Amino acid sequence: MADGETQYPLPGINEKARFTHLDELKWQIVRRQKIGDRVVEAREKWMEWNPRYNSLYAEWDPGMMIRAHGHNSDHIVFVLKGSMTCGDRVCGPGTHIALDHGDTFGPFIAGPEGCTSYMIMMGDPGSFPADPEGFERLRRERGVEQLPDAPLDIPAWFTDSRNAVTKDGS
Repeated sequence: MADGETQYPLPGINEKARFTHLDELKWQIVRRQKIGDRVVEAREKWMEWNPRYNSLYAEWDPGMMIRAHGHNSDHIVFVLKGSMTCGDRVCGPGTHIALDHGDTFGPFIAGPEGCTSYMIMMGDPGSFPADPEGFERLRRERGVEQLPDAPLDIPAWFTDSRNAVTKDGS
């Protein structure tokens, strides 16, 4: 090595970094709906989930609807491919949505090609509904039936509250 060149890796650097590859993770089906005779899903691969943050890769099938809601933490959504609407705003690739702890957004509807996004929640990723009655009307208008939630493989310290807030699963 010539004088002044740095030898990599330097001692101590990367020793605590956690590396995850998407292909190593299993899909978690977080929501299921029926539109006509077609079942649609919202799926997530949890890249890292600890009490400080949750980062995830999400895919929503075309037409998948997610209620207007808020989170018990700051929340970032970045659309990678496809599209979705958030309320009346169309969000395509490159769209970044930032939501502060306790604020609400949505409802979301995946576009005709579905939607793939990367999300980060800085703290408790639990959510709460913003307009359950309005979402129920929207689902009825569009002929979308909410299906029972599949069990999740979640950390022991986290409580799955997807159906704890409303009896209809919204």
